[in-house]
Amino acid sequence: MGVTGVRKPVQVQRPDKAVTLNIVVDAFVDLPSNMKGSHLSRNVEVIGEIVDESVREPVSSIENLTLLICRSLLERHEYASLSEARTIADYFLERKTPMGKKSLEGYKIFACAKVRRGDGLTAERRIGVEVVGMTACPCAMETIKDSLSVQVENLPIITHNQRNKTTIEMDVPNGFEIEADDLIEMVENAMSSPTYEILKREDEAEVVRRAHDNPKFVEDVVRDILSSILDKYADFPDDVAVRVRSESEESIHKHNAFAERDTTFRELRL
Repeated sequence: MGVTGVRKPVQVQRPDKAVTLNIVVDAFVDLPSNMKGSHLSRNVEVIGEIVDESVREPVSSIENLTLLICRSLLERHEYASLSEARTIADYFLERKTPMGKKSLEGYKIFACAKVRRGDGLTAERRIGVEVVGMTACPCAMETIKDSLSVQVENLPIITHNQRNKTTIEMDVPNGFEIEADDLIEMVENAMSSPTYEILKREDEAEVVRRAHDNPKFVEDVVRDILSSILDKYADFPDDVAVRVRSESEESIHKHNAFAERDTTFRELRL
């Protein structure tokens, strides 16, 4: 048991930049059978103390922040054998539209950690990102191409567009780090096209053209991301778990298209 929805600003220092993130934290510990309840105020105190410390000494990542919270939870809750913390934050990166205009684009990053008490402490960390972009349907494109009486050269065939939301969740093995920026880039590269908050007409046309030059099913998005992950983190251990989930909001159906793969590096290497 524990608390959910604790909102705090936290300072994060990455190798190439410092950022302030407004995070939402959930924090829990297990409860022995001989206890009726947990001291919930301790969870809020732990979160506050660690976040306040980040003002003086920024944390290296939100997954390490969750790990610090978990360890402190077990120190405060001496009866607990397991602690868990989850964080989620809005995150922004500067991007350029196809015509070169700078744009600040929003994403979500999240992290989870668990610490177990036993013969010493064992810890797990997990990081994830959520990215919104677009896919262009290959199926409708082929159907329209087959129905044309003449072949159109050097122009993409029309199809219906889909707003796509894709997430990656990955274990972070001991001794390794993962950049959220890298995961976001992998997702955007796997979609038909990124999307942008503001587009002028020339940019709008170019985004649509590029998407139609690069039609993708949701399963294509998942496959391409997993391939990029395996290339990027080739030295990760076999037991590292990864989940990629992609959903395209259909424009011509009342349902959505969905694909997911929950796997390990060992399976991906086969």
